Amino acid sequence: MATSSPLEISGAVEGIVDEAVLRRLVELVGARLSAVYGKRGKQHLQQKLNGYNQAARYSHWVVLVDLDRDAECAPLLRDFWLPKPAPNMYFRVPVRAIEAWLMADRDSLSTFLGVAASRIPSDAEAESQPKRTMVELAKYSRRREIREDMMPRPSSGRTVGPGYTSRLIEFVADTAAGWQPDAAARSSDSLNRCLRCLRQFVGKSK
Repeated sequence: MATSSPLEISGAVEGIVDEAVLRRLVELVGARLSAVYGKRGKQHLQQKLNGYNQAARYSHWVVLVDLDRDAECAPLLRDFWLPKPAPNMYFRVPVRAIEAWLMADRDSLSTFLGVAASRIPSDAEAESQPKRTMVELAKYSRRREIREDMMPRPSSGRTVGPGYTSRLIEFVADTAAGWQPDAAARSSDSLNRCLRCLRQFVGKSK
């Protein structure tokens, strides 16, 4: 008996960490992430969104946009950005940033960063600036390479260290010992909703 090929999904995200997260989620639900667009920040993504939505009339799309401090809640941001989504467009909003979804898996992140799990917020979605919280966690790492990579250099003017992005991608990509989306979803409502809807999204295509 022939087996059906996995659903092909195109994506659009703000940056390459978001791309790594989206890839893990799409693969977890049994689909395949093909082309990924954007990756040049929120403003660029918003400018291109109408074109992505038009493409979603003919193929499956997922867009991830951080809530940040742009709106009080995800539905308001979604309605403002995309009031008329195409039938095959799936628009999701990490609350308040993709780092919150990573912090929601406290046990795995604790091991990866080399910090006590008690230092990691139990409600990551309540953090107003999850990226800043992630950098602050790195400051307490028992691993010097984590501190050097993720913390900004003194007087650099940067908010993150030179290896911040690559370290988060390493954490996300490690399916065995790194980020576990299903575990994180138990502590993150927006991630739980995303996974649940992605599974429905894939299920409808079968």
